[in-house]
Amino acid sequence: MERLALARGITLKKDNHYQALVGKEGGLWLVMPQTFMNASGRAVQMLAGFFKIPPDEILVVHDELDFAPGTARLKQGGGIAGHNGLKDISQRLGTHDYWRLRIGVGRPNGDSGADYVLEKPPAEEREAIEGAIARALEHVPLMLAGDTQGAMQKLHSEDKPLVKKAEPKKAEPKKAEPKKAEAKKVEPKKAEETKKAAPQEDKPGLLKGLLKGLTGRKK
Repeated sequence: MERLALARGITLKKDNHYQALVGKEGGLWLVMPQTFMNASGRAVQMLAGFFKIPPDEILVVHDELDFAPGTARLKQGGGIAGHNGLKDISQRLGTHDYWRLRIGVGRPNGDSGADYVLEKPPAEEREAIEGAIARALEHVPLMLAGDTQGAMQKLHSEDKPLVKKAEPKKAEPKKAEPKKAEAKKVEPKKAEETKKAAPQEDKPGLLKGLLKGLTGRKK
């Protein structure tokens, strides 16, 4: 909003009534709420209500965690995706059908979204974000002329999202392989040990000798 005001020669002044920085050029109002994020709708509701500005002529510019730095997207309506500023604006206007210009900032790694958006981005991300804002500003004349669809098509075709390089994976320590059991050499048993003793066959001569001994008879 500051860059748009500078480009069009609009002075932003603090207005305690709206609790915002406010500037005007013809029928264009620029409003930067100075409240907490979750109370952003107060200034929008008061100004839009007093000047009879319908929701489809309101454009809200906000950061978007779901887009990579370098992305700028324009759309009307839709959900709020957990954005507390959009939540308050939608509740106070009683509708989601206002326009949004979403500037990608990427998702945090582990940090909460609230803390993340208050931090200064790294130089590479900052450059990508600034580029997205610059491209969006080029299409403001189309938006003000009412050709939001034309502005949307041109803006989306110029997307230059920052692709972060994947960090090289750390080499994991090799796990010690279990030692293989040493194969023992089994020597074949001797034939004499492996053969089972076969039962002796009853010989006729032996049987006769036993009978003779028992009976005492002689031939």
